[in-house]
Amino acid sequence: MIGRLPPLTALRAFEAAARHMSFVKAAEELSVTPAALSFQIKSLEEHLGAPLFHRLNRAVALTEAGTALVPGTSDGFQSLSNAWRAAQRLQDEQSLTVTAGPAFTAKWLAPRLYEFAQAHPEVELRFSASLKMMDFGRDAIDVAIRFGYDNDAGLYSLPLAEEWVAPVMTPHLAALYPDAESLTSAPLIFDDSINFLQPRCDWKAWFAAVGIDFDPRHGPRFSQADHAVDAALAGVGVVLGRRALVVKDIADGRLVMPVNTALSTRARFRFLCPQGTENRQQVRAFREWMLHEISKTTYITEALHIVESVERPI
Repeated sequence: MIGRLPPLTALRAFEAAARHMSFVKAAEELSVTPAALSFQIKSLEEHLGAPLFHRLNRAVALTEAGTALVPGTSDGFQSLSNAWRAAQRLQDEQSLTVTAGPAFTAKWLAPRLYEFAQAHPEVELRFSASLKMMDFGRDAIDVAIRFGYDNDAGLYSLPLAEEWVAPVMTPHLAALYPDAESLTSAPLIFDDSINFLQPRCDWKAWFAAVGIDFDPRHGPRFSQADHAVDAALAGVGVVLGRRALVVKDIADGRLVMPVNTALSTRARFRFLCPQGTENRQQVRAFREWMLHEISKTTYITEALHIVESVERPI
């Protein structure tokens, strides 16, 4: 009958054999004998009315019909696997897997994890520090923290706090370069990870915001924001630090802002999770804890003069 699906076990046997291009390896994966797997594929071919494999001497090759069947079966079993793992995770009220970029993990999450562990000893946190776009189902991720512009269709998305960049340095350097004019002769650090921001939030834009026509080009450049901040902490120079990545160091006195002008950006760190999971016990606890931690340093933002960067060509 046209449209009637064959048995799932036969499709599973075909998908494994097509992925391995070997009946023997597919049989090992599915814990069946090669003869049993061959029987399943033969029954599938009878159901279709056409061969799916060319049987060669010591190998197999897909026929035209087999090639047409591969994408759908592969995607279908992957979707089933993702759905099953998602259903299993909903039964787990103790573990929470979070992915965030390396800089946010190092500078925001890691220094505060003790407080979360103390407040929520029942939650087992697992972290994946990566900038790769994760698939919540495939990668078994519960929460993602991502920086950029809102493009989160289909997800629960909560912008965390207003982001800005401002010059930060050690107290020793601040004594040498106490104002905006003096920063034109200061050793400047470049964080290239924010070059995608529009309007630009670089040194030229910051100097323009304080009324100084200065376009510095020389100084150490870092592709990772946390490395740029670490260089500033080591006294290498002055960096335009992003709020989320420097507020704890500012609050603890390791970094200071002698000039209180900051550039705002529409980009935000966002708390992301699949729609409908935002009120799971451990997800809600983690979100509320993050918001509480952010509230502890809002006084730093309130003391700043925050201006918008002017749109200009890259």
